[in-house]
Amino acid sequence: MMRACLVWICCAAAGWADRADLGSEELERYFDQRVAELEGPLDRVEENDWRSQQAANRKRLLEMLGLSPLPDRTPLQPTVTGKLVRDEIVVENLHFQSSPGLYVTANLYLPKKREGKIPAILYLCGHGGVKIDGVPHGNKVHYQHHGIWFARNGYACLVIDTLQLGEIEGVHHGTYNHGRWWWHARGYTPAGVEAWNCMRALDYLETRAEVDATRIGVTGRSGGGAYSWWIAAIDDRIMAAVPVAGITSLRNHVVDGCVEGHCDCMYHLNTYRWDFEQIASLIAPRPLLISNTDKDSIFPLDGVYQVYRSVRRIYELAEAAGNLGLNIEEGPHKDTQPLRTSAFHWMNRHLKGTTPSDTFAMAAVKLFEPAELKVFGKLPADEINTTIDEVFVSKVAEAILPKEASAWQRQKEKWMAALREQSFRGWPTVKTERSAKQLADGVVGTVHTRRMSYQSEDEVTCSITLLHAAGTRLQELTEVDLRIIEGPLPGDLEEPRKPGHALVYLQPRGFGAPRWKAWEDERKSVQIRRRFALIGQTLDGMRVHDIRTGIEVLQGIVNAEAVIAVEAQGSAAGNTLYASLFLEKPVESLSLRELATSHRKGPIYLNVLKFMDLPQAVAMAAERSALTIEGNQERWEFPKLVAKRFGWAEKQLVIKNAVRK
Repeated sequence: MMRACLVWICCAAAGWADRADLGSEELERYFDQRVAELEGPLDRVEENDWRSQQAANRKRLLEMLGLSPLPDRTPLQPTVTGKLVRDEIVVENLHFQSSPGLYVTANLYLPKKREGKIPAILYLCGHGGVKIDGVPHGNKVHYQHHGIWFARNGYACLVIDTLQLGEIEGVHHGTYNHGRWWWHARGYTPAGVEAWNCMRALDYLETRAEVDATRIGVTGRSGGGAYSWWIAAIDDRIMAAVPVAGITSLRNHVVDGCVEGHCDCMYHLNTYRWDFEQIASLIAPRPLLISNTDKDSIFPLDGVYQVYRSVRRIYELAEAAGNLGLNIEEGPHKDTQPLRTSAFHWMNRHLKGTTPSDTFAMAAVKLFEPAELKVFGKLPADEINTTIDEVFVSKVAEAILPKEASAWQRQKEKWMAALREQSFRGWPTVKTERSAKQLADGVVGTVHTRRMSYQSEDEVTCSITLLHAAGTRLQELTEVDLRIIEGPLPGDLEEPRKPGHALVYLQPRGFGAPRWKAWEDERKSVQIRRRFALIGQTLDGMRVHDIRTGIEVLQGIVNAEAVIAVEAQGSAAGNTLYASLFLEKPVESLSLRELATSHRKGPIYLNVLKFMDLPQAVAMAAERSALTIEGNQERWEFPKLVAKRFGWAEKQLVIKNAVRK
């Protein structure tokens, strides 16, 4: 007996209604303020600049999708594996390869009777996979009624499976529940794969003798709505677009919590810190209907309208206001007939030149059993769908040992520029006052303990705990051992060795006062990290800024000639390593324990693996401060060779086994 089930991994199933409490008023204010800084970019576009900005932004979007440079347009190798004839339509089951081994399974719906070339629709599926006895049949099966309607009304309609929930099941949920935070470091998002598959689907439609390639539209809902935005924004071959329930404002996602109901395919890697209206603006002046329901909890109405209002200004600048529409129907996040009818009307108007009254308002219905629409009997052995995240974005080439000091200097400058532009672009552009606020102090025996806080940026408080000999003034401190702690303070704090010596414990955001309670809940911490990515940051990247700022605060407190030795462990070791690269005044030494050998294991910074990895950072840091790495002797050949090439003192880079817990 066959058992069929519909597998929903769409946003609504992820439980946004039960979204996480961020557990910190400071953190909530932080996200609110950062989003406010990114809102309203289209309101500032000058009348004569929109076209040039659109061209530049399209390049940036390709980059943020992992599509710069574009993959090679290799042969599609299209293969039709079956054909169905039912009433007045013909359906071809087919697959093509958007890149070698990256299979796209699809159904092409055609009217049985046609004259000449006909307009085409690329229909993009939301997350509605169909399985029978555990065997995936693709989400194209669930959305067949759209292809059927278009074919019945004189269109060719190509319905393609998505990476996840297709016949070959890839992964959309990398950061959502698979812990693949290295996607952010690699510059990878499954949204880029979906966009690329759409581009190649257009390539395929252009090869079909039935299709008028000058009249191609795109539509889809939920996930398919998002992919409709991607392809319409980056590819001018789309002449009319109806994204349904596929976009809302950055504020809805980050502040209101919609991110908790969306998987990673819904998001570009926000390197350039965009609000979502900037994506929508790239479609102008081509016909665009923004379609949604009024009770959609994961694409809220206020955000949808905000996107529409903002992009309307660009259409007005383009003198194409009549090409922009907003359609709101009553209902929840659901594929309803009123939403479909509006899409049908829009395509008829802009691809056929007919009015809504001319549109045949038949209901969209399903005609086929899932097995009839299945493409593969046996999955191909050479598929890379299941491992596409490993290869879609090119790996950084191995660092080349510089032959001379000038070449090394140029390489360092290139890496530092890339870090500023690609990884740490979300750092504040205006320096917060570098001063500490004393919260409490007291003397117990011979030890004076001071608890302080400092602002690394607006709405971000970090903690410093400083211990020194009683009777010693801060300006008399000449030796400082600084511990970077990403966690609670140890129960027994070390004591200063002598007058003039201090023990300092620095806790970056989330660990000191105020402490983020939600960080202790794994599910909630995941959604906090995803929010940071949506505003063009990572939590690790911002903690680098906290550590850098805290060291500068400390340098201003103690004696100007004080020797500062910094220690850190685990993720804090990596963040401290990078903080040292941005200090105006380097510290004397760094001692890093359990430092990962690659950013794949952390810390995670946007795009960093596109141009460098931890061994290169170690080489740069060791030139500025004496650096000791404890507990991991692997993969440090590059910094060793750099040290040898330029004759650094032996103490500048020491790598040894762990000697303590």
